[in-house]
Amino acid sequence: MYDTARERLIHLHHCRGIGWKSIARLLDVDPSLTSIFHLSSHQLQRLLAIPEKHFAVFFHDLHCHKLKRMIKTYEEQNIHIVTIKDDEYPDWLKHIYDPPWVLYAKGNVQLLKRKKLISVVGTRTPTRQGMAAMHIVLPPLIQHGWVIVSGLAKGVDAEAHRLCLRHNGETIAVMAGGLRYIYPPENESLFRQLATTQLVISEYPPFVRPQTWHFPMRNRIISGLSVGTVVVQAKERSGSLITAHFALQQGRDVFAIPGDITTKEAHGTNRLIQQGAKLILSSDDIEEEFRHLFT
Repeated sequence: MYDTARERLIHLHHCRGIGWKSIARLLDVDPSLTSIFHLSSHQLQRLLAIPEKHFAVFFHDLHCHKLKRMIKTYEEQNIHIVTIKDDEYPDWLKHIYDPPWVLYAKGNVQLLKRKKLISVVGTRTPTRQGMAAMHIVLPPLIQHGWVIVSGLAKGVDAEAHRLCLRHNGETIAVMAGGLRYIYPPENESLFRQLATTQLVISEYPPFVRPQTWHFPMRNRIISGLSVGTVVVQAKERSGSLITAHFALQQGRDVFAIPGDITTKEAHGTNRLIQQGAKLILSSDDIEEEFRHLFT
């Protein structure tokens, strides 16, 4: 059916009914994935140990020739496919516990191989103080060649991407669902700009609608792409703190901008500082941390 392990992995990644762990199991059994397409239903089911209804969908998709034709159409839509087996796969991301097997990308895929990547995350409802702090910290980083990684969400994420555009910098947006489903819809214009001149990526095939659980899983990619994560503003319970915790689990640095203790949008960042995140007042506080890596 396919000539290379790369092609077989891409097909497998499009199969419904299985997730990251099932693909890991199949790669453990056969890194080339050659035998997977020839195993009987019974043999595969014993290997995967997933619910029967999920397995039925998976087995159907595994032998579905329509998938092969659909994957071929991505090139016509300017969608690049980068697998963990490819040289283009980002180095920092490859070393996290659960790296995406496949990335789908629109834009400049060369950004994935940059070394100076820093993630910027924060609340969807930043205060004027939070926005002003971004305008102090981010432009010098952008001008010094740092690629800004964020999640295309409202608020801090979108402003981080826009600052890169204004200052002729480079940025990567990580989406929660497939590339055909822009979320939030009000960022469609920003998405189109980034997909043309910058880079937008997702770990899900383009036709996959974003689900609630995709968002926290997306955050591990935001932190995993970068040497460190900057949290601008965050409430005590927020997706930004999930990203910060992923960064810590991945052995990456976490930076936080302090805020007014009477402002709920600063509670999460102040708590991070209390727990050991590096308090930053300027871009120098970030660059100093990585001077040994990039001099």
